[in-house]
Amino acid sequence: MVGRAAREAVAAALPGLRRRLAVDLAVVNAENASHGFGLAPEMARALLVAGADVLTLGNHAWDRREIVPFIAGESRLIRPLNFPPGTPGAGSFTVALADGRKALVVNAMGRLFMEPLDCPFRATERLLAQHRLGGTVAAIVIDFHAEASSEKMAFGHSFDGQVSLVAGTHTHCPAADHQVLPGGTAFISDVGMCGDYDSVIGMAKGPATVRFWSRMPAERLAPAAGEPTLCGVFVETDDATGQALRIAPLRQGGRLSQCMPEPAEERAVAGA
Repeated sequence: MVGRAAREAVAAALPGLRRRLAVDLAVVNAENASHGFGLAPEMARALLVAGADVLTLGNHAWDRREIVPFIAGESRLIRPLNFPPGTPGAGSFTVALADGRKALVVNAMGRLFMEPLDCPFRATERLLAQHRLGGTVAAIVIDFHAEASSEKMAFGHSFDGQVSLVAGTHTHCPAADHQVLPGGTAFISDVGMCGDYDSVIGMAKGPATVRFWSRMPAERLAPAAGEPTLCGVFVETDDATGQALRIAPLRQGGRLSQCMPEPAEERAVAGA
């Protein structure tokens, strides 16, 4: 979510999407919610009230300093688990679903063209050793916040069969490579942003473009003001194994082509 308009659109749409798609678990990346840079506590509270079960972050996690004490007391807000030891907050959260099952949500951050953090592959491997998909947890969802598609793909293949979904974030551009990998893990290299796509990754075109032409400090970046497109993915998992049965893109509003997944029951009737 880039800025207020996107934040408010997501909060307004979440209740309806949960009902229409019979959503058990809703995960929202919120690291750009505050004017494109970071997340404020009151914004996190509003998104949780609107229906987000877990909020994830990324490289802009600490742009709003007041989030530091907030994250220490709000376990539903998680930051990349491969931040150095002693960093406030946690890199994962286990959600108790309405039917009594549990789902694990993980946030990890890539290192290629990003900050030199601890290894996300090894950190995720250590965490997953404590959970069994289809056993101790009904689903495992990973938000992998990374710049390079190659690193995201390598991450997805590394944990294929061990998790339900690896969803890439950070580049703000929705990818068309959504698929269920051979081992049963749903994957997409980037879910895309919720924001105005008549922009430069959600920010107003003029100031953002001038920076590339001049390589000089320019006007402060601000979110583009047009109607936002909500971007995400819908994943259906097998109740017995936790592996993915399908992954479908979701795009609603704004400039991009619209795409609304069929709910499971409607899909079954159509298939019959």
